Amino acid sequence: MANEEDDPIIQEIDVFLARSLLEKLYLFQYPIRPASMTYDDVTHLSAKIKPKQQKVELEMAIDTLNPNYCRSKGEQIALNVDGTCTDETSTYSSKLMDKQTFCSSQAASNVSRYAAAVYKKGELHLTPLHGILQLRPSFTYLDKADAKHREREAANEGGDSSQDEAEDDVKQITVRFSRPETEQARQRRVQSYEFLQKRQAEEHWVPLHYYGLKDSRSEHERQYLFSQGHGLAENTELIKSPSEYLMMLMPPSVEEENEKPMAPSNVLSMAQLRTLPLADQIKILMKNVKVMPFSNLLGLLGSGTDPTAVLRCVQQVALLVQGNWVVKSDVLYPKDTSSPHSGVPAEVLCRGRDFVMWKFTQDRWVVRKEVAAVTKLCPEDVKDFLEHMSVARINKGWEFMLPYDEDFVKKHPDIVQRQQMLWMGIQAKLEKVYNLLKEHLTPKKQEAQSAHPLLVSGEQRVNMAKAKVKQNYGQLEKEFQKQKAEMKSNESSAKTDVPNIRIKEEPVSVEEPMDTSAHEGLNNGLVNGLHPAQGSTDPVNGHLPGGCIDRVAQELKAFVSSTFKKQFVLTLSELKRLFNLHLASLPPGHTLFSGISDKMLQDMVLDTGCKQILVPFPPQTAASPDELKVYALWEAGDTYDQHRQVLLEIFSKNYRVRRNVIQNQLSQECGEDLNKQEVDRVLKVSFCSLW
Repeated sequence: MANEEDDPIIQEIDVFLARSLLEKLYLFQYPIRPASMTYDDVTHLSAKIKPKQQKVELEMAIDTLNPNYCRSKGEQIALNVDGTCTDETSTYSSKLMDKQTFCSSQAASNVSRYAAAVYKKGELHLTPLHGILQLRPSFTYLDKADAKHREREAANEGGDSSQDEAEDDVKQITVRFSRPETEQARQRRVQSYEFLQKRQAEEHWVPLHYYGLKDSRSEHERQYLFSQGHGLAENTELIKSPSEYLMMLMPPSVEEENEKPMAPSNVLSMAQLRTLPLADQIKILMKNVKVMPFSNLLGLLGSGTDPTAVLRCVQQVALLVQGNWVVKSDVLYPKDTSSPHSGVPAEVLCRGRDFVMWKFTQDRWVVRKEVAAVTKLCPEDVKDFLEHMSVARINKGWEFMLPYDEDFVKKHPDIVQRQQMLWMGIQAKLEKVYNLLKEHLTPKKQEAQSAHPLLVSGEQRVNMAKAKVKQNYGQLEKEFQKQKAEMKSNESSAKTDVPNIRIKEEPVSVEEPMDTSAHEGLNNGLVNGLHPAQGSTDPVNGHLPGGCIDRVAQELKAFVSSTFKKQFVLTLSELKRLFNLHLASLPPGHTLFSGISDKMLQDMVLDTGCKQILVPFPPQTAASPDELKVYALWEAGDTYDQHRQVLLEIFSKNYRVRRNVIQNQLSQECGEDLNKQEVDRVLKVSFCSLW
């Protein structure tokens, strides 16, 4: 309040809005003029405008008699532009640069907040501006000088080669036919700089008549800057509430919102994408990625998205192939479009791509020649179809790019059944269109399990093995009883030789045999690690005949040594998994099938020169006990032994370490400065199986 009392109102001025020159008034901003040029009535020689572009060109005279004007320079410029000849096309008829051309450009894209004001008799009259144009010198006369110079050179060269004109009469002409332009190519061409320049050049100039400052017409037009009526009815725009007036003075900026694309095309902005409806988000993602598991789609849509709504929307733009979602053909090839390679319409392209998708529902492999023979499309189109959803393998064909998503198939059997019905309808249409034979409809014998891919997951193998065991349980039980009887007879006959047999016993209460039940499908038909055809050993409770102990130890040591030479750091869980895979690759009756306990495996790891690294994992970790036991090969005999030992010492103190700490510690201990790439190489070589 004190500030308001110190700054009293001196005068109140009435403000009026003049509307007579609305959308007709422009503000011209002239450059700083040289001393030889004056902006008066005489200097404006001509003017012209391009209304659509709001582009103005003015031609103004230069005072050649001014002492600041360099006459020799003006004569030289005129000579370069027009040459020695003077005719109607000459730019400077006086053989002297006596005029200058100015061309306009828009100073601001939004001029709605600018107005021209006239103050008269205590009244302020405002007229909104329709445009603000900045006038800059135009140097097109230099281009004209270069063009005339090239014409003179061409004329001089043409006189020397006149004798060859008869030979140049016959020339070979190459005829080329342009491909049909797609909608995307047309949009790119329309938005190109070359097209916009050509379009601007095609607009014709409209001549203008310039009226000087003191001309009667100028005096008449100047009266329109004043409001014609001072009544309230014609000035309702200025009768606003304080909040409305403030909004008019500082309107919210909407330029950024208008300039944002409605939907990202080539580069997706996730922030802009998540402002769209869910159906549009899924359509844009599927159109760009083309093949995606359902879990990845949920991850891209962000947390909190309803999976049921996503399932409902994704079925509108994609089809289920091997448990993964593949974008529909009509989304990639909309109606009234054509192939950029062959010009084939979108309908034919959709049929061909549907055939490729249907083939991948039957098999993991597709041969391009077979697809081209059925669809009768050009190789480029067929290659595009295959690249959308598969990867080329040398001497094999095209393999579907993603593994079979059995988790989704198990969780959503209703969706899978509905998609199978859709594929049955698509297959019926393809049979009619392409006249498919039986060899096209049925998969090959060696890949008969069309419902499962060639790359079978570990859980699938376990389930298959369990089913097989249940089917053969009766036969296996009989064989086991028979083997047990034979073994008892062998034990009774060999009682006299007991002192000569060396038996290694392990306490059952301390260590249990290693669990291999999760890998039954990998043991070549084994039951609990025992092959039905093997009856010479008794692996029960870890008891082995003496002749087998040394062979088992040798085989186990060879496996552990070769494994740690490939992967220097392993958890016990990972080592057991690799050991089960190794068992699956061995022939029936191998000595390692006699049963290996966890304690035997860990003792052998320590005997081969490995050390257990006591990593201080957090107490609330969800890892299993086997995953918390970490073993590492201390000396491998390579150049990274010292670096690896330093890293193991670091991780024995903390389970999570920053990269810069590792880099500093390696530099101090090893006595050499390692850059980021070298540190990454050491980490990759040492901990490729864990990190």
